[in-house]
Amino acid sequence: MGIPEMTSRGYPKEIAAGSIAAGGTLGILIPPSVTMIVYGIATETSIGRLFLAGILPGVMLTGLFMAWKLFACNRSGIGLAPVTERFTMRQRFEVLSKVLPFLAIIVGILWVFYGGVATPSEAAGVGTIFCIVLVMIIYRLWKVGPLWNVLRDTLKESVIIMMIIGASELFSFTLSSLFITQSIAAWIADLEINCWVLMGVINLFLLTAGCFLPPVAVILMTAPILLPIISQAGFDSYCFAVILTINIEIGLITPPVDLNLYVINRIAPDICLSQILRGSLPYVLCMVTGILLLCVFPQIATWLPEAMMG
Repeated sequence: MGIPEMTSRGYPKEIAAGSIAAGGTLGILIPPSVTMIVYGIATETSIGRLFLAGILPGVMLTGLFMAWKLFACNRSGIGLAPVTERFTMRQRFEVLSKVLPFLAIIVGILWVFYGGVATPSEAAGVGTIFCIVLVMIIYRLWKVGPLWNVLRDTLKESVIIMMIIGASELFSFTLSSLFITQSIAAWIADLEINCWVLMGVINLFLLTAGCFLPPVAVILMTAPILLPIISQAGFDSYCFAVILTINIEIGLITPPVDLNLYVINRIAPDICLSQILRGSLPYVLCMVTGILLLCVFPQIATWLPEAMMG
């Protein structure tokens, strides 16, 4: 084995890119999660309970990711850097003053979204405007030239990402029109097998679907069919929502769609897709471990909703 390529800060590119790709998937599990909202609407389950159900599994996955990252860094001979420079409290607050205002973006998006002011797509536009305004104020980006460069690069990257999403949506539409996904789900429903074998078959199906289809398409085409099967087999519907979401997360960092990998490759073109994929695969195992833990201990997902909402 050769020495892995390093980033500017001395970290192997695979480790750095893989952790970012996997960490980026947690956004659809930890609230506010759009996929949970879609699942709640498709299956007529409580969105509030779904949000609560995703918190502890999200923390669990974060812990598994951190454990692997520490192991990978130690294996590569990378330890915690010694403290060579200290900062005063004034210097720390000066840095925070440029970061903390961006938390207002989260508050603003949640307010317009949950307050009924805007739809999810419109809320995304509101978040974009908030970002531009804050960047102009905090970083004094008043000149048209630099601002135009930011908008131009953003448009370029967004078009590339939307082309990937558009292609996956077309593939999803084709599968749905031919009733392929629905037929497979119905075939699973007709299986007369042990409940744990059934859960394994469903997870393999969801994992495969997540690798080819966008998250919303997977939920809308499979959740209404699979939920009654899961409930009849004795599994909790809210725990199943979390398991479904984690399967979709795996699809975001595995070929052929692997949206997160393409995004990182566009942001850091010096890191090739094969490097990003190799760095992401160990996190797939972490997510599979999380699914197994949820199947055996569904209380990880169900305890918090029961404790807070009865």
